[in-house]
Amino acid sequence: MNKQDFEAQLKAENFNEGVLLSKPIGYTLDEHAHPFEAWALILEGDISLRVNGALTTYAAGDVFRLPAGTPHHESAVAHGVTYLVGRKYLVAA
Repeated sequence: MNKQDFEAQLKAENFNEGVLLSKPIGYTLDEHAHPFEAWALILEGDISLRVNGALTTYAAGDVFRLPAGTPHHESAVAHGVTYLVGRKYLVAA
């Protein structure tokens, strides 16, 4: 998927405007969760997410969605990563 198509999809599904983030080689973040749904497009490098014990690696051109409140571990050890991420915050009922 390209950046322009991804940004259009973020808008169509009411995500916040994408934010460009970069993490260096060796980046790791212990288990945590976010109060928002994350939808990301990997632009350069790769990132690995461990969710419920399963490790998945996403490389340039890949997208992933992570539901709000999902405990996960992040790492970009070998190459670092640059990605565009949109966020959709939970709305209290």
